Amino acid sequence: MSKINFFALGGLQENGKNLFVLEIDQDIFILDCGLKYPTSELYGVDIIINDISYLIENKKRIKGLFLSHAHDEHIGGVPHLLKEIKTKIYGSKFTLAVLKDKLDEDNVVVDEDQLVEVSIKSVLRFDDIVIRFFEVSHNIPECYGIAIKTDDGYLIYTSNYNFDQNSKINYSHMFRSLAVFGKEGVLALLTESLGANNEQSRGTILEFKLRITNIISQAQNRLIFSLFSSDILRIQQIIDIAVDHNKKVAIIGRKTQKIVNQAINLGFLKIDESNLVNLKFIDDKNKNNDKDLVVIVTGERHEPYFMLQRMSKHIDRLVHLEPTDSVIILTSPYLGTEKMAARTLDIIYHVTSNVKEFSSNLLPIPSANREEIKEMINILKPKYVIPVIGEYRHQYALRIVANCIGYKDSQILIADNGDIVTFNNGKYIGITGDVPSGEVFIDGKAFKDVSDVVMRDRELLANDGVVLISANVNPKTKKIVVGPEIVTNGFTYTCEKEDLILRIKEIFTAVSEKNLATKFINWSDYKTNLKNEISHYIYKETKRSPIIIPVLISTDLDSLKKNS
Repeated sequence: MSKINFFALGGLQENGKNLFVLEIDQDIFILDCGLKYPTSELYGVDIIINDISYLIENKKRIKGLFLSHAHDEHIGGVPHLLKEIKTKIYGSKFTLAVLKDKLDEDNVVVDEDQLVEVSIKSVLRFDDIVIRFFEVSHNIPECYGIAIKTDDGYLIYTSNYNFDQNSKINYSHMFRSLAVFGKEGVLALLTESLGANNEQSRGTILEFKLRITNIISQAQNRLIFSLFSSDILRIQQIIDIAVDHNKKVAIIGRKTQKIVNQAINLGFLKIDESNLVNLKFIDDKNKNNDKDLVVIVTGERHEPYFMLQRMSKHIDRLVHLEPTDSVIILTSPYLGTEKMAARTLDIIYHVTSNVKEFSSNLLPIPSANREEIKEMINILKPKYVIPVIGEYRHQYALRIVANCIGYKDSQILIADNGDIVTFNNGKYIGITGDVPSGEVFIDGKAFKDVSDVVMRDRELLANDGVVLISANVNPKTKKIVVGPEIVTNGFTYTCEKEDLILRIKEIFTAVSEKNLATKFINWSDYKTNLKNEISHYIYKETKRSPIIIPVLISTDLDSLKKNS
């Protein structure tokens, strides 16, 4: 018998930055450590990761980090965690290969024994705790579910999965393992909920193949496909179909998108060298526009759209889009990239009308739908179901799904990030507390959080612009020598612009007279008063709040004359 606490630092009531924690007595086991991409209003933020302060405080109790698969939402936060916590990381060969590239990019050095490769045959023992792995079908190779065996039964974490039986090996589901776990007894099932709202049967891999086959077999000219670099399965399918129809294949972004390169190097993405074309830079003699060429444009998040725009504007070095080309969009926009995706389509249509956009309902969905979630629950027969990997609406939909097959609400545990779900001697006790959880904004390669002050300033710059007021002040005579000069950026006016600037100069003069009338000039108070008065006036007149930047230069004219 044992006390088990489950909580998430990310991945509940949101889509992304999945990080789930199991405390079994005094031991801590971490399941995945992902990131989330920002929405458009988070100016300058590149990624969002989890607040891991609880794990840092309790790092001596951590037994390891166990990774399900190589998508950023599940491993993207690992480099940041390893900056603070030294622990062993367990994952499949492909997952660890992709992770190593990410660690190299972020200059994170780990010991050789920290990265432990596992397979479905691996059995990890931590005193009375046993951890096993099982294959689940997803759109990336070697995606594993994780089974943690305790005295009270298994805790099963499915990660993302589906039950599409047309998947190739390395993408397939392992039903036999699930049956064994169910027979031995499952205390709690941590199952993804992203597809729980999907009542319709999703597009299958077989249907996807048929659609792509029709497009490639009927093509008379060059084809350009856009895909996310992490969607290895679809990339492989397009390659296979293209080769079957005697097409040449060029992969744009193979070198820069390391996940694609790793898939090729490890044999998970296979293409005969005789069918692979390495495009040369466009010049007068080389146009890279052979009729039998299939170009696969890969990238992360916004990158496929960006490259398609460059191709459409004829500023790309490898491909210039032509009216005879066909463009097939297989990249449903991520949150925050919808405007860029729509703009990209508009730009493409200026060049060619041969555009096929696969909407999300036409693409094979990598997440389990309602019937597949039912099937997972029925195979494992857990005492309790905990919806993870999804927003609240997805978690609630999963509750309805479980209700349909006989589970009571008391057996379906919906929690938020930070909530501690406690089991004692195999029984659910309740949400017994919480741990710190939250979001950390990362800008570029910096590992420090972008503060609220910085984010507020960026929002103001984006929406209301900036007003810079500069002047030279003689500290001896307490007089304004030069200025004030006013420069604006991103802050537009109507016909009252000249009157507005004149009034700002008058406010500057009035504030200056007060602050220069003292025995000693307090430069900090001087600037603060200028910002407050000018900001108040501008808002009153325009209902806008640009950033006000006073630049006061101390100028001693006598010293300048002597030096000259």
